[in-house]
Amino acid sequence: MNLFELKSRLTNTLNFEIPINGKFRLASVLVVIYGDDPILLMTKKPKHLKLHAGEISFPGGKFDNDSDFLETALRETREELGLAISREQVNGQLDSVITLNSGFMIFPFVTILDKLPPLLANEEVEEILHIPLEAFLKTMAKDPDPTHNKIQEMFTFEYQNQIVWGASARIIKQIQNPIKS
Repeated sequence: MNLFELKSRLTNTLNFEIPINGKFRLASVLVVIYGDDPILLMTKKPKHLKLHAGEISFPGGKFDNDSDFLETALRETREELGLAISREQVNGQLDSVITLNSGFMIFPFVTILDKLPPLLANEEVEEILHIPLEAFLKTMAKDPDPTHNKIQEMFTFEYQNQIVWGASARIIKQIQNPIKS
């Protein structure tokens, strides 16, 4: 798998409609894949946060007076990692996912880059993770925790003895599907 193949499989039309649904809080994330041997960029949240403490996730956050969800994902990525991505560098969008505990509907966008500039994490990020994509995708398993399977089928992925689960894992599963086909 190389970046050209990934771009061809993950590029699609972006949807900028903001759903009117009072049931969920709205957020978006940016899935960043880069490098000749594709690397997935993720973050580990600090343990002191009120929501998603200690979890591994994608850069992103709450929709907050932005013009659309893509602007939210780009703004949050810039704030959390110092990574400035333009709208033109975004290749596609994945299906929205719902968080299990915090009541968010998350809209994921995908950017595929040749390389990354140096990154600088802010206080919302405990650790920046550079995960080899192909090996990571092979770690997929059904989430064994029955309380996690309340809203839909759940998966886990593992990186350096750390488990990625929930909404982040369902986003990763969406990356895996077109790659396998």
